[in-house]
Amino acid sequence: MARMVFCKKYQQELEGLALPPMPGARGKELFETVSKKAWQEWLQHQTMLINEKRLNLMDPDARTYLTEQMDKFLNNENFDAAEGFVPKD
Repeated sequence: MARMVFCKKYQQELEGLALPPMPGARGKELFETVSKKAWQEWLQHQTMLINEKRLNLMDPDARTYLTEQMDKFLNNENFDAAEGFVPKD
């Protein structure tokens, strides 16, 4: 049986992640409050941001930017979209 969490993005009980997505307290918090569905959507959005904005993940500023965008995305706040991207309806 799948592990269920109350997803902070969708505000409902959904299937949780199998493992914390990163080490430490931050990973534990995401593991307990983010659904598998929301995390997969974030990973797709993150990839678009990295590609569109040509982010260098060796740059600490780029990693900080992605962390800020992840927080906004998962908390349903205004987050940056890839320029020229038109989401499907």
